Amino acid sequence: MGVKAYRCRVCGNPLYFENSVCVSCGTGLGYARAEREIVPVDASGVYVDADGWIWHVCHNLGLSGCTWLAPLEGGQCVSCDLTRTRPNDADAAGLANFPLAERAKRHLIVELDSLGFPLVGKNQDAVNGLAFDLLSSTLGQVMIAHNDGIVTIDLAEGDDSHRERVRSQLDEPYRTMLGHFRHEVGHYYEWQLVELAGDPGLLARARELFGDETTDYQEAVDRHYQNGPPTDWRLAYISSYATMHPYEDFAETWAHYLHICDTLETAVSFGLVPAAELLGRARFRDLVSDVWVPLSTALNLVNRSMGKDDLYPFVLADAVLEKLDFVASLRPAA
Repeated sequence: MGVKAYRCRVCGNPLYFENSVCVSCGTGLGYARAEREIVPVDASGVYVDADGWIWHVCHNLGLSGCTWLAPLEGGQCVSCDLTRTRPNDADAAGLANFPLAERAKRHLIVELDSLGFPLVGKNQDAVNGLAFDLLSSTLGQVMIAHNDGIVTIDLAEGDDSHRERVRSQLDEPYRTMLGHFRHEVGHYYEWQLVELAGDPGLLARARELFGDETTDYQEAVDRHYQNGPPTDWRLAYISSYATMHPYEDFAETWAHYLHICDTLETAVSFGLVPAAELLGRARFRDLVSDVWVPLSTALNLVNRSMGKDDLYPFVLADAVLEKLDFVASLRPAA
């Protein structure tokens, strides 16, 4: 997706992706997924596109801050359709964090759209589709996970103090709600684009890079939390968590592929990187080395100038670049 330089079509004022109203001219706004643009809506929340189709602001605007357009009056949008479970109305803590999770999900969907990855909900394909359970851990522990197309997110991760406490306990350099979505959906796409692809060569290459995904997962988890990562893990992995199991290595690499693509698009949109810099390279790893590493280094120094932690606190070894290149190769041809 990148954070595009959106502008109000009525007055030209810059917009944030989450804006439901232009703060300059007061025009109501909605996100048109087909156009990948923020568009003006009338006083009734209606937008008529160039083909004459009538769209309505999602009915979850007040609940989750959703600004996307829905095909039916009083209905919900495609993004909200992907949420299978949400907190009940009596769960104040869960509902407080629910909008943050939904915002991260919308961000994820727009980036997947931009990159061309197929996105089918379980309401359309019960076997191979994708859905999200956004659960509150108010009454019990919630495990952030993926299973057969169901991504489960703990809404408590939307609370800064909770998330920072867990990040510190696990000695993680980075932990965000958007990061969770990107990581967990990586499991889904490995399942769909690698394991079910029916291409023995593709699967063999994945196993060469990440390891055999059929190894016992629970044994790997137990070993990881008992012994920790190998001392030399930085030579071949993007994070210590990626060392736990081949599935986690792929999902971590996938998440970083999305981190990099999204941030580069944002940088281009705001003139920090010339658009031409993203062209002309045969391999994604070359783009990472030539453009992303210098940009992320500069952004890290900007953060340090503000007394903040590094924006991208990761070192990309050669083996990691090969893994990123593999993930990038899964992107459908334009």
